[in-house]
Amino acid sequence: MHRVQLHYTLSREAGAALVRHPLMALLQAVEASGSISAAARSLGLSYRHVWGELKRWEDELGNELIVWEKGQSARLSPFGAKLMWAERQAQARLAPQIEALSADLERAFAVAFDPDASILKLHASHDDALPALRGLAAREHNLHLDIHFTGSVDAIAALNAGRCIMAGFHTRPQPVKGSLAQRTYQPLLKPGLHKIIGFGRRTQGLIVAPGNPLDIRSMADAVHKGARFVLRAPGSGTRVLLEELLADAGLRPADLAGDGHNEPSHAAVAQAVASGAGDAGLGIEGAARSRGLDFVALAQEDYHLVCLKSALELPAVTALRQVLQSAGWRAQMAALPGYQIAHCGEVQALTHQLPWWSFSRKKRQ
Repeated sequence: MHRVQLHYTLSREAGAALVRHPLMALLQAVEASGSISAAARSLGLSYRHVWGELKRWEDELGNELIVWEKGQSARLSPFGAKLMWAERQAQARLAPQIEALSADLERAFAVAFDPDASILKLHASHDDALPALRGLAAREHNLHLDIHFTGSVDAIAALNAGRCIMAGFHTRPQPVKGSLAQRTYQPLLKPGLHKIIGFGRRTQGLIVAPGNPLDIRSMADAVHKGARFVLRAPGSGTRVLLEELLADAGLRPADLAGDGHNEPSHAAVAQAVASGAGDAGLGIEGAARSRGLDFVALAQEDYHLVCLKSALELPAVTALRQVLQSAGWRAQMAALPGYQIAHCGEVQALTHQLPWWSFSRKKRQ
C-alpha cells in the first residue's frame, strides 16, 4: 500500500486550487504528446530529467509506467493509465474539499503577510473563556492567540523556559500563606520579574448528574456518600483547588472513591459524569451546563494571565490588554455561565494578587 502525502506551495499568483503531483504532470504530458522529448519540451524540462524521473518513479512504485517501441509513439502502460484514471477521479471527487482547504490555508497565511496582525503564544490552564477571547481578538483586533492548553504548573514552567509569552493559571482570591497554592506556585514566580494581567473571575464546583441524585453539596458529602469522583491530573490548577477544598474539610484525596483515573480538562470531567463513568467531579460551570448536568458552586477563583515584566510593552501583549478592556470582551464574559468581570486587562503586581511575599514598601513591585 503506497501512502499519499500532501504538499502546498506559496505564490503571489492566483490560480486554481489543485493538489498536484509531479509524476502525474509527466504522465499527462507523455500521454498528450506521444513522446518523451515532446513531453519534456511542453514542460520546459530537459529530456534527461524527464527520462530520469520516469525511471525513478518506476523503481519507487515497482511498475512500468511508459511503453515505447522502436518506430512507435510512447504511451502509458496499463499501470500508468490506471494511475492517471485514479488521479482524475480523485481530483473530480475532492475538488470542493481541495478548494476549501486552499482557502483555509490562504486565510491562515494571510496573517503572516499582514503587517498589522499580531500573534501571541499562550500556554494556559483549561478555561472556557479563552476560546471566546481568541475569537473576539482575531475578529475585532487582528490579534491571533496561539493557545496551548496544559496544566497551570506546566503553563508557568513553559513561560519561564521561554516557550511562550504568557501563561494562564488560577487560584482562589488572595490565597493565604501556607496554602497548597502558595507551595505550588510561589517557587515558579518572582516579584519584579513576573507581572499579572487580570483576566476574570470564575466559579468552580461539583459537576453532578441531572437532579444531583446523590444530593452532593460539598466535598465532605462526596466522601461520606462514596461518590465515584472524577479527578484532574496533579499539577493542574483544578487539582490544587480540589486538594485545598478537601483540606478545608479535614480530608485527603485518598478519601475519595473512584478508580484514580485523571482527566485532562473540565470538558473531560463533565463527559465522564455524563457517561456514568463517575458521580461527581470538580470543574467549571460552563462544562456542566453544556452537557445538561447539574452544578454545585463551591469556590470562586481568579484566573490570572502572567508574563515577564519585560514583555508588557510587546505589541501583542498591549493588544491583548486592549481586548480584555474592551466592551466586547465584557459582553462576552457576562454571557458565559459562572464568570464575572474582574480587573480585566489590568496589570497587577504579584505581591498584590498573591500575598505570600514580605517586602518593605520601598522594595515592593
